[in-house]
Amino acid sequence: MKPLLAAFTVLAFAVAPAPTLANPFETQLANGLRVIVKEDHRAPTVVHMVWYRAGSMDEKDGTSGVAHALEHLMFKGTKTLPAGEFNKRVAEAGGRDNAFTSRDYTAYFQIVPKAALPEMMQLEADRMANLKLDPKEFASEMKVVMEERRLRTDDNPHALVSEALNSLMFQAHPYRRPIIGWMDDLEHMTWQDARDWYRQWYTPNNAYVLVVGDVDHREVFRLAQKYYGPIKQHALPERKPQNEPEQVGIRRVSVKAPAKLPYLAMAWKAPKLRDVQKDRDPYALDVLATVLDGHDASRFARNLVRGSRVAQSAGASYDATLRGEADFVLDGQPAEGKTIADLEAALRAEIKRVQDEGVSAEELTRVKTQSIAAQIYKRDSLMAQAMEIGGVEAAGQSWRDIDTLLEKIKSVTADEVQAVARKYFTDDTLSIAVLDPQPVDQSKPKKPSGAVRH
Repeated sequence: MKPLLAAFTVLAFAVAPAPTLANPFETQLANGLRVIVKEDHRAPTVVHMVWYRAGSMDEKDGTSGVAHALEHLMFKGTKTLPAGEFNKRVAEAGGRDNAFTSRDYTAYFQIVPKAALPEMMQLEADRMANLKLDPKEFASEMKVVMEERRLRTDDNPHALVSEALNSLMFQAHPYRRPIIGWMDDLEHMTWQDARDWYRQWYTPNNAYVLVVGDVDHREVFRLAQKYYGPIKQHALPERKPQNEPEQVGIRRVSVKAPAKLPYLAMAWKAPKLRDVQKDRDPYALDVLATVLDGHDASRFARNLVRGSRVAQSAGASYDATLRGEADFVLDGQPAEGKTIADLEAALRAEIKRVQDEGVSAEELTRVKTQSIAAQIYKRDSLMAQAMEIGGVEAAGQSWRDIDTLLEKIKSVTADEVQAVARKYFTDDTLSIAVLDPQPVDQSKPKKPSGAVRH
């Protein structure tokens, strides 16, 4: 599993220099749609996004992958536009567009010259209300989705390990299912499944529109009312809690797949951010992840890769901002001549060192300074700003919390980092997935990586 960049780390370090988060504006239409606007007038460009709070965690057993499948089908035409016309219109306007599905949400975006914003809002509003699901288009697109699964998961040993780890770690919680879906579910999915998903979740009161760029928020609000305002809302399906039972012992799984090197992923259950003001552990865990694997001088790079050379690579990831349940992952590949057992022992030893000795003031300063610097650079991107705001909102927090997140991170102490290392890294909450490499068939032709749309 490739170490993930924790969204929480990225968004937590908002900074004072322009552009800041002081100017986002928000309104809510009568149909429940929220509209958030961030003005940034440095270039005549705009990012327009629609986020739906419906991801793979909302699926039911037997229909895994339907959220992602519908994402594909949203480009296949409406009652007023033929298939392919959406992308054509965006390209003709001088822009680009795409979409992405996660466990928590599905989002669609266009990056265009600011003069094209009204047309983009019209197009998105049209497919929010008028998507046309054709059985033939569905059958054709499902072949694309299944090929995407083959390329990104079935033919990717690390992805197979990640998939196995999630299904081992979460036995009741819906995060156990892969976003792309199980192949058997994809093979048996019908166009009615996609239609039902669209009718259930694609409604203004389950979405928010986000616009970032060279705009006046009052004009954006007017356009939103014009294009999105007439869409009627409907009641959402009941979301019942699907909490994971308490884990009471270590879990292990081994995955056999063609690969050159073994691979190890270790995941501990960890708390997510629930109360921005009152919580402390998520902030300390975020700092711990960065101390271990946040820069070239981090402990894993210094001690495991360059020092003892037990690892060819080693990573740490933690994301506190999500709708479901959180975990803290350590992963890596052993160096030549070293084993998975050697790497596991080395990763455990680094956690033990924090538990016994804590972290230094210098390490804390480096984490905060480098992350704040990265955030300054990030503000040069309209898309990065939009993703920051959208991601916070998708997790159930507010864009208004972002500056508070910075202050909380800045207040984390060495004692708090040591305390969370002692509290959460026990075998009772640990799940381990290992790649057992099998011989690679050199005669098998490699498929092009660009075979899928995303």
